[in-house]
Amino acid sequence: MIWLWRICFSTFLVLRLAGATISGSVQLRDSRDPSVRAMDYSGVVIWLMPASGPKPDIAGIHARMVQKNKTFTPHVLAIPVGSTVDFPNFDPIFHNAFSSYNGQIFDVGLYPPGTNRGVQFSRPGIVRVFCNIHSTMSAVIAVLESPWFAVTRRDGAFNVSEVPPGVYTLQVFHERATQATLDALKQTINLGPEGLRLAPISVSESGYLAIPHKNKYGHDYSPAPDARGVYPAVRK
Repeated sequence: MIWLWRICFSTFLVLRLAGATISGSVQLRDSRDPSVRAMDYSGVVIWLMPASGPKPDIAGIHARMVQKNKTFTPHVLAIPVGSTVDFPNFDPIFHNAFSSYNGQIFDVGLYPPGTNRGVQFSRPGIVRVFCNIHSTMSAVIAVLESPWFAVTRRDGAFNVSEVPPGVYTLQVFHERATQATLDALKQTINLGPEGLRLAPISVSESGYLAIPHKNKYGHDYSPAPDARGVYPAVRK
């Protein structure tokens, strides 16, 4: 019985040391967005980087950003570097996902309903995604050099699990916060095997200015399709 107890205790100890959980919540303030005023704090990305030493080992994943009802879902997606994201078209109309901003530039081209295009993201950065046909469609892909990340839920809560104990720099991204605001939110945390509950993180949207984006050719968008779903020629 003693040897069995030792095996069980050793297994428990290994599991405890293998990874801990960091949890917390985010609140958005100074916002003009109606959804935020309705207490929707979703879409904020939280991730951890070792405070010193080499960068962590990262394995890419296969993720999906659906196009349906002229909307990208999820609106904010976090992935590790090397991951592939599919952009399936579930609408009865054509779409053309692209990005020409900072991060990884890509253009999957125009493709019909019921089909899919995929993109592999090979370098870190914030990728702002649009549709070349529908100017109202937008999304964000956070490509991270870390396997430890989370995106906040509607109530602002988040959990980052399976994090080895150690010292980390916690970073935050919110699409309607200035870079100065995000830089000020960085913090160093010391994670033990018992895990850590962080104090609430407050993210201000003050100073954010929404800038209308162009189509993939750098021009204004063409008029919307007519009642038959026919699109005018795209200006090049």
